[in-house]
Amino acid sequence: MVSTIKTAIRFTLVTTVLLGLIYPLAVTAFAHFFLREKADGQLLVRDGHVAGSAIIGQSFTGDTYFHSRPSLAGNGYDAANSSGSNYALSNKKLIDRIQGDVAAYQKTAPGQAVPIDLVTASGSGLDPDITPAAALYQVHRVAEARHLSDDAVQQLVLAHVQGRQFGIFGEPRVNVLALNLALDGVAGK
Repeated sequence: MVSTIKTAIRFTLVTTVLLGLIYPLAVTAFAHFFLREKADGQLLVRDGHVAGSAIIGQSFTGDTYFHSRPSLAGNGYDAANSSGSNYALSNKKLIDRIQGDVAAYQKTAPGQAVPIDLVTASGSGLDPDITPAAALYQVHRVAEARHLSDDAVQQLVLAHVQGRQFGIFGEPRVNVLALNLALDGVAGK
């Protein structure tokens, strides 16, 4: 019996050191040296300053920017509280919020159906992307606020559409931060 307990303790210590220390450090070192951009959060830099992450959404307000999906993670786009609201489709708070968001968007594009991803949060609440339809829906508002032509802003959106991963996984998408940074670049010219 003592022999079995000693073996169990040694096994626990060895696996703790291997799987709890050595393996995580090896993976971290590999990522740091060979996949640095991904390991550091795929940060987007503008004029020498970090503007945000390409993989974590952030809030954009005002008519001069494309808006992201709503976030219910903490106080909005809080990576420490990544989650959805878990409200049922019949929940009055969810229904009221969505109806309010739809009404606000319809003021900027009367008669057009509001793309669903502009009024519903993703499961994580941190989604950095919207559908091309959601980006195109916002073109007129952004173009008007920035005194640009709708066509110029639409071409910018189309240039930022990312296809399916490996041509088969997921759906086409537009990274909102990258699009807004490009929009600032156009407006700055």
